[in-house]
Amino acid sequence: MDAVKPSAVTPSKSKWVRTLSKVLHRHAATAGIVPDDGVQKFKPKETEDWNNSKTAKRLSQKFDSLHDEELERRDALEALTAKIFATVSAIKAEYAHLQYAQSPYDAEGIQAADRSIVSDLKKLSELKQCFLKKQYDPSPEHAIFLADLQEHKCLLKTFEIMGKKLESQLKLKESEIIFLREKLDESNKQNRLLEKRLNQIGQLFVLDNLNLSSLNPSHFITILGQTVKSVRNFVRLIIDEMKLADWDIDAAASSIQQGVAYWKADDKCFAFESFICREMFKAFHHPYFSIFGSSKPEGKKHPQVSFDRFMELKSLRIKEYLAMKPKSTFAKFCRAKYLQVVHPKMESSFFDNLSSRDMVSSYQFPDTTFFTLFVEMAKRVWLLHCLAFAFEPEASIFQISRGCRFSEVFMESVTQEAFLSSDITPESELRVAFTVVPGFMIGKTVIQAQVYLSQMKTR
Repeated sequence: MDAVKPSAVTPSKSKWVRTLSKVLHRHAATAGIVPDDGVQKFKPKETEDWNNSKTAKRLSQKFDSLHDEELERRDALEALTAKIFATVSAIKAEYAHLQYAQSPYDAEGIQAADRSIVSDLKKLSELKQCFLKKQYDPSPEHAIFLADLQEHKCLLKTFEIMGKKLESQLKLKESEIIFLREKLDESNKQNRLLEKRLNQIGQLFVLDNLNLSSLNPSHFITILGQTVKSVRNFVRLIIDEMKLADWDIDAAASSIQQGVAYWKADDKCFAFESFICREMFKAFHHPYFSIFGSSKPEGKKHPQVSFDRFMELKSLRIKEYLAMKPKSTFAKFCRAKYLQVVHPKMESSFFDNLSSRDMVSSYQFPDTTFFTLFVEMAKRVWLLHCLAFAFEPEASIFQISRGCRFSEVFMESVTQEAFLSSDITPESELRVAFTVVPGFMIGKTVIQAQVYLSQMKTR
């Protein structure tokens, strides 16, 4: 077997060595082995870590320095902002003081507030320049504390001024309320006077040219309507006085008309109207209402006499007539009816005394609103009475008994709720609970009685 020749092995080995040398060189570069004059050396890892730590420390110090500068700048801006808000609050407080000093007018207060406002506006301008020039307060924390303190003081001053202003407005409103109440009382008095004049005139002007021969039931109906209106005015006054005296309106109505189921709460006023009409029209069918103790003290008067009395009294001012003739027939009628209608307990409760009753008893008629409305009502009833006896035959009066069936011929309901109610059943029907205003008969003419209807069982 022939020996291997060197010339055949060397080229192949040299190529492999070069390839291996390149691989080792790359690995050395990756592993941190750096050639130095053809000699491969290793760089220590501790040296590299020390250099990196030093760089990080320098960067950290630089970052901390920048962070501190940012914090200082932010604190300075916060202090400047706090000063601006405190100054604005001071301007608001002084402006409120300026407004308060204008009413009532306070010259010194206005001037002081004006000077303070101008000074604070200058301070705002200075703060603006500080911001533009970046001239911040060297002690921002202290400046913020002082600015907050100043702002709270200004707010407190503003609230105090607002409180004073509200107190003055409250006093002004209270004085306005007192003035308006006085004005309301005056208006009510004027309304009563106008109402009294209207009651005196009313629809009586149509009777100015009336004579006995032309008298007919329509004239009686006219006077009856005015009489009912005057009764309701007096009842309204009584209910108002009861409310002022803390009376139990329901109990008072029940004492007049017992066991009545009212369709509405306000319908209880009809019970009081029924009482007034019952007392005022009592003995209506007797001449002069039997005020002389006999049904016919002077005998039956001729219709012309009654008509003349009617024409005489209808155009007179009633108080002047009572003053001139304090013991006339009409004055005696007023005295008798007042003592019947107005109970002593009622008068004492309304007026805390019985002075009006004592005066009326001695034919001295008081000048009060209560008695004025009463005497106007009495006048209407008296005129109706005179007119009733002017007819031939005279007009007669009638009442409807409780429990009677409703009749459209003789009755008129004072309220329509009874007819509109859905509670009516076959076992019940509408019946008369009580008569509010009596009815009248003039010959064959029927003037319906005004009644209050309620639901009653029929079986």
